[in-house]
Amino acid sequence: MSAFQLSPLETRVLGCLLEKERHTPENYPLSLHALTAACNQATNREPVTGYDEATVEAGVNGLREKKLATVIFGAGSRVQKYRHKLPEHFTLDPRELALLCVLLLRGPQTPGELRTRTERMFAFRTLEDVQARLDELALGEAPLVAVQPARPGQKERRYLQLLSAEVPEEAMVAEPWPTASAAPAAPSRLDALSGEVAALRTEVVALREELAAFRRQFE
Repeated sequence: MSAFQLSPLETRVLGCLLEKERHTPENYPLSLHALTAACNQATNREPVTGYDEATVEAGVNGLREKKLATVIFGAGSRVQKYRHKLPEHFTLDPRELALLCVLLLRGPQTPGELRTRTERMFAFRTLEDVQARLDELALGEAPLVAVQPARPGQKERRYLQLLSAEVPEEAMVAEPWPTASAAPAAPSRLDALSGEVAALRTEVVALREELAAFRRQFE
């Protein structure tokens, strides 16, 4: 579990700062107006929000208190602009930043969903590449993601980010994605039957000994 424990508002603001840094670097850092528009964007957001500027300002100030964001002034401008400070706390490459950004903005997702939704920030060549990077984020000294069990009727499990306070601990599985080589072998039907036969033989021997002892009482 991360020490930051972000609120849903702070989670959205941080995700937007990460996204706009990569998508529109010419407009980054973001003004409060631009950051509010990014938070309320109707695409690539779950859930869609309707924050006003005062609310977003409170969110970015919360990030500033946690040392995850800062305010700057552009040359010759009095307009405050905001940028994130995530690299000061974690060493993340572009692949990891892309995955974490989409998890902050859209909640728990499967590796396949993440591969599709990170394409504008980083184009993963294969699903295995996504999986390997998620496992790195989950197994580091300061894990930033965890994996949830598969939902009923679904084969794939979902990854979630660990920076937010609302992450359900009981749903976490802090282990790498299972592989065929790592999965314990289930006992075969033949092994199970062999065990049952052995137990029955032991029971028969014990019964025979009891019967023999009973007959000797009348000899």
